[in-house]
Amino acid sequence: MSELGRAASPARFGLTEPRSEEVLRGLGLWADRRPAEGSEPVLAALSRCPDPDLALRGLERLQPVADWDALSTALHEDEVVRGRLLAVLGSSTALSDFLVVNPERWRSLTDEVDVSLELADGDVLRTEYRAKLLLVAANDLAHVVEPSLPFVPYDIVAAQLSDLAVSALRASLKIAAERVNGADRCQLAVIAMGKCGANELNYVSDVDVVFVGEGDLGAATRLASTMMQIAGQSCFEVDAALRPEGKAGALVRTLDGHASYYKKWARTWEFQALLKARPVAGDAELGQAYLDVVRPYVWTAAERENFVEDVQAMRRRVEDHVPSGLADRELKLGRGGLRDVEFAVQLLQLVHGRSDESLRIQATTAALAALGTGGYVGRNDAADFGRSYRFLRTLEHRLQLQRLLRTHLFPADDDAAALRWLARSVGLHADGRRSEGQVLLAEFRKHANQVRRLHEKLFYRPLLQSVAGVPTEALRLTTKEAVARLAALGYTSPDGALRHIQALTHGMSRRARIQGALLPVLLDLFALTPDPDGGLLAYRKVSEALAETPWYLRLLRDEGAVVERLAVLLGTSRFVPDLLVRAPEVLRLLADTEALIGRDPHSIGNPLRSAVSRYDDLPRAVAAARSLRRHEMLRVAAADLLGFMPIETVCVSLSEVWGAVLQSALDAAVRAAGEPVASLAVIGMGRLGGHELGYGSDADVMFVCRPFEGVSDADAVKWASGVVEKIRRLLGAPSQDPPLQVDTDLRPEGRQGPLVRTLDSYRAYYRQWAEIWEKQALLRARFIAGDAALGSDFEALIEPLRYPADGLDAASVREIRRIKARVETERLPRGADPSTHTKLGRGGLADVEWTVQLLQLQHSGAVPGLRTPSTMAAMEAAVSAGLLAADDAAALTAAWNLATHARNAVMLVRGKASDQLPTSGRDLVAVASVMGYQPGGDPGEFLEEYRRTARRARAVAERVFYGEEL
Repeated sequence: MSELGRAASPARFGLTEPRSEEVLRGLGLWADRRPAEGSEPVLAALSRCPDPDLALRGLERLQPVADWDALSTALHEDEVVRGRLLAVLGSSTALSDFLVVNPERWRSLTDEVDVSLELADGDVLRTEYRAKLLLVAANDLAHVVEPSLPFVPYDIVAAQLSDLAVSALRASLKIAAERVNGADRCQLAVIAMGKCGANELNYVSDVDVVFVGEGDLGAATRLASTMMQIAGQSCFEVDAALRPEGKAGALVRTLDGHASYYKKWARTWEFQALLKARPVAGDAELGQAYLDVVRPYVWTAAERENFVEDVQAMRRRVEDHVPSGLADRELKLGRGGLRDVEFAVQLLQLVHGRSDESLRIQATTAALAALGTGGYVGRNDAADFGRSYRFLRTLEHRLQLQRLLRTHLFPADDDAAALRWLARSVGLHADGRRSEGQVLLAEFRKHANQVRRLHEKLFYRPLLQSVAGVPTEALRLTTKEAVARLAALGYTSPDGALRHIQALTHGMSRRARIQGALLPVLLDLFALTPDPDGGLLAYRKVSEALAETPWYLRLLRDEGAVVERLAVLLGTSRFVPDLLVRAPEVLRLLADTEALIGRDPHSIGNPLRSAVSRYDDLPRAVAAARSLRRHEMLRVAAADLLGFMPIETVCVSLSEVWGAVLQSALDAAVRAAGEPVASLAVIGMGRLGGHELGYGSDADVMFVCRPFEGVSDADAVKWASGVVEKIRRLLGAPSQDPPLQVDTDLRPEGRQGPLVRTLDSYRAYYRQWAEIWEKQALLRARFIAGDAALGSDFEALIEPLRYPADGLDAASVREIRRIKARVETERLPRGADPSTHTKLGRGGLADVEWTVQLLQLQHSGAVPGLRTPSTMAAMEAAVSAGLLAADDAAALTAAWNLATHARNAVMLVRGKASDQLPTSGRDLVAVASVMGYQPGGDPGEFLEEYRRTARRARAVAERVFYGEEL
């Protein structure tokens, strides 16, 4: 005997009602405490029903009214009948009622699903419609009870339900035409809207329609009204509220009436509704003419002012009307519900479908797949969205089947019986740790959360507003029109720009499709930058270089801020694109302002040092250090160009990165040099020492060593020089990364002196030979890498030189003034404009720094605050000590900040260092833009501000640096 045939209780088959065994006996399915002979398949199927007790009650009700012998035989022998009938009885009391009233209809359960209704009587229509609904539901549910039967996907079920509704509308219209006088004097087309129009109808739903009539409109209106009445009494409510002017408008309008309304009066949501419009009954030619009239309005609706915002606001209004206590259970309207998917898909269709006809699809799931194929939505996002939508729609179907009532409410968390039934109806089972209801709850929450996450990602995507702002005609221009539009946008070489566009969008690849969606927006964004042509060319180069980077285009598509910011960077800077090709990961930071700005600038070198320390091989360690420097340079440059990082942070950040590279390279070189014979320290000089580096700055340094015990100075210097030479060579060697030139010209004796000295050698040199300019240079000396104790000893050694206790004598002051005058005369490049030269020009960096440094040399012995390598910190200390008037300090500070910022801006714009500001052309426009002047304004205003600020600083320098008060 089989396992099922042994002594058992009905509870073993999921039956919990006290009468279960009695009912089973009455049906011939149970005998003597065990299943009756041959009834095991029926009981096994019964146990798999969503509600076995409900299914058993249905069989009990059928027994006295149906041909029970034939039905019982079919249940035992035909798995199709068994699976379909028990699934229906265990899922729907309404369909059970229908079978009891129409008991012979069970025989149709083996039929192929055919939803056509050719009827001429309203009473018959009701019965036949419900019979067709029974067959669709039975076919949909059967696999739950009989796993060997095929699973019918949601999309097919929704299409069958839609086709059944269309058949019912046609039958209702045919019956109405026989009842309405004058029906032959009019033409009437029935346009399905909403879910019926999209072929995705529910089991229980109003069917939304719009009527178009010609001829006798009075007869057409009576015909439409009668059709609605017949269908409403027999099948489902027919709702015409989506017509022009809603319920207040005429039920039937002419074609011209519809055209006039949509042209002049329609609101945004009405165009969204037309996305689903489909002629389904009545005059086919008139229905097609209606589509021909309204479709152009649908696919230009996104150009309407505030279109995207209106659609988003409408979704929020729908959500706000859901009672707060039901929001998490509302499958249709709540957060993470079906409307989240539908609104997102429809908005994407309306925006991108203007230029891509492959998106002009009515069904949500098919449209979502097309959006994924076209690259408008990520493949994974499209797949996840589709799965979640189908799951939620299937839950909705099952809930509606119970009593054939319109409902979208998921059971409450504490309704265990309802959760168990619903879980089993969609094929979910207990997993050993969780009950069926708990499994369902977890799945429901997972899908709802996923829907909400993707809805917010796609529906509120900033790029949508940008794309919607591009005129439809600009999305699909002829070559001649495209060239004219590009020229109108400000591209100086529209033919060249067109070639870039064609190269990026050539072919039918997904990449080309995404570029096709991005470029209309980018072209407008580049047009707002100082160099649209350069921006587009750079974008092409970056796109081609990153063609195989899987997330590149996805990031641009999904993160509107990235597109906008990238356009600014590429349309402004020639420095950024080359770095970006080699450090594409920085693109991700453009989506996150906080990540782009980064952490404390004084600590940003720590991760670099840590990462490089893992390399034992010197060339690889230096290559890694240079690579990380490139990443940080690009990050800082991007934040700077976008206006997120003040100039002080830029300078400190670059200085810290330079210092970290030197430290990392030094550590690696020492490890590679074998057993060390001396300690070695790197002393930052100039702008590096003062934490004032710019993008184009070299690393001004000096190297100091100290021999270990028992090692001669000569051997120590020889070993240290070898290490330093390797560092300099590797850091400055040509590669794909920007070189870091290590400049040692500020060392004692300049280029003629040894590259490395011992601490004692420095002491002897400075005691005997140090000149005033060398002492001045030491003002910005700062230990930055290597042996910290040695660095500290070096700083102590130079302390009395740069901070003389008694200040400067008159001869030293005159010498400093003489050197400064000579620098101005001899080092300013021939042809340079002194009024706009940021370093040596009048009121430039040199004027400010020499003025501050003279105050430091004179007074730092008495004023501890002046003992700093920072120009700005020393200036503040001079004001606090009464050595510099606050107004004078403000003038010098403004000039120093402006010159430093402008010098950096020139490097960012041109991609190469220069101290001379451009005075005309796009470079000037770009530099002015970096400096905060709006594109489209007069860049000459920036030059005037610079000259005005520099003149004030020059006046202070002439008075304070050269004046008698010194």
